[in-house]
Amino acid sequence: MPGVRQVHLNLFAHGCGHHVAAWRHPDSSVGRLGDIEYWEGLARTAERGLFDAVFLADGQSVGLDGLDRGPRWYLEPVTTLTAMARATENIGLVTTISSTFWNPFNAARQLASLDHISGGRAGVNVVTSMTDAEARNHSMEALPPHEERYARAEEFVRVITGLWDSWPSESILADRKGKYVDAELLKPLDHHGAAFDVAGPLNVPQSPQGRPVLFQAGASEPGRDLAARYAEGVYAVAWDLESARAYREDIRSRAAAHGRDPDSLTIMPGLVTYVARTDEEARRRQRELNELLPVEDSLRQLSFFVGTDTSGWELDAPVPELPPLEEFTGPQGRYATVLRIIESTRPTVRELLGYLAAGGGHATFIGTPEAIADEIERWIDAGAADGFNLMPPALPASIEDFVDLVVPVLQERGRFRREYGAGTLRSHLSEEPATRAGLAAAAAG
Repeated sequence: MPGVRQVHLNLFAHGCGHHVAAWRHPDSSVGRLGDIEYWEGLARTAERGLFDAVFLADGQSVGLDGLDRGPRWYLEPVTTLTAMARATENIGLVTTISSTFWNPFNAARQLASLDHISGGRAGVNVVTSMTDAEARNHSMEALPPHEERYARAEEFVRVITGLWDSWPSESILADRKGKYVDAELLKPLDHHGAAFDVAGPLNVPQSPQGRPVLFQAGASEPGRDLAARYAEGVYAVAWDLESARAYREDIRSRAAAHGRDPDSLTIMPGLVTYVARTDEEARRRQRELNELLPVEDSLRQLSFFVGTDTSGWELDAPVPELPPLEEFTGPQGRYATVLRIIESTRPTVRELLGYLAAGGGHATFIGTPEAIADEIERWIDAGAADGFNLMPPALPASIEDFVDLVVPVLQERGRFRREYGAGTLRSHLSEEPATRAGLAAAAAG
């Protein structure tokens, strides 16, 4: 077993789950989204499963045009993760920060504080935001152009990392008869850029990790390049193994071109799982959620994705034939994903709506714990992923199922840790300590 690659797992916790109809289920958590104990419970479940981290996304507008379809954002993520830090001991805590709207000094200060409070478990996914509705909440009429947003994001990352380095921990003397700090070791930033002017140093001493861990999730050209330059963890979007492998190879190649070790990046495609002790039960759980979808609204969205009126399509019949990609004149990314889903699963119309409703094009595995573990290993060993950003369709049930059923199988196969090593998020993302623990446990078993 020497050289066996370990699996990294991250919980992407969102609302009642990633299936847009999960909140409609009789057992849903829709009444608890403002209850911090709900979020703390999700983090504890993921920690019981020995996950690397729990991740909270964020949005900067309420989204009135789709709010009636179900809950979206609720508690602010940095505040929420700070509470979750006190309810856990080992799991990493990753928040979303918008470089388009946030001030880098405030962001660096809050994230360094989270890293101190959690004992070195903070991470940040830097995004550029997506909608003009968000911009209008931040004194802008509309979002800046795409290239401008990513140029700002690159400068934002340089500023916050510089701030994290500006007050080194060794400068704190705490000599009760002399100085508290050796001020000569502090490093003013004196940054003057296109988007930001920041003097520094940061008014929070260097945190346990030195720097919180940087994540990125960009799929565009500048997004990929930002990830390759700076990210340690990458959240990816891929429906199938082939597209996931192409993305990972591209990011690793770009990282090498920037002088980085490609193995220093942990690339995790999003993954929706329906798991149960039998394949029939797993598929029943998927059907339960799919049957809660508002049919008219879901078909209207599908019509937009495929450029065809789908209102008359029969829900439990196979998806009618669609034109090839080269003949489609609308947004091609989502249409290409729809075509891949149809080709790989041959779904009914209702099943297609369900795949799009839970993950919207992220990989979806359905079946027994052994079957799910088989597919996870297949992706890892094929070079398509270093692990997965789990997107449970229903919370908390789906993550409990994964922790109780799939994690033990991966552990038995020597592919996943049986205990945490060093306590920082950065150490969790390092494959080497997990490999030693996994191999030792597998040999002992």
